[in-house]
Amino acid sequence: GEIDLILQDGDTHVFAEVRLRSGAAFGGAAASIDARKRAKLVRTAQHYLSRLQRIPPCRFDAVLLQSTDMKNIEWIKNAFTA
Repeated sequence: GEIDLILQDGDTHVFAEVRLRSGAAFGGAAASIDARKRAKLVRTAQHYLSRLQRIPPCRFDAVLLQSTDMKNIEWIKNAFTA
């Protein structure tokens, strides 16, 4: 599997998916994180966490870009739950 970013926010491990879409014709960047992609992210995060001695609090975020213009970044905390 692949996770774009693994970050830490205090005690919480954050698994972030980064999506870039140039338009909203197919629902935009957020819509591209469908059920199949979410399930794959969860499986990959579980594999990563299985290597730790203690499972920390975790969340899944989405970082959405509608263009390469860095002024238009949307960061959704807790974009979905596992």
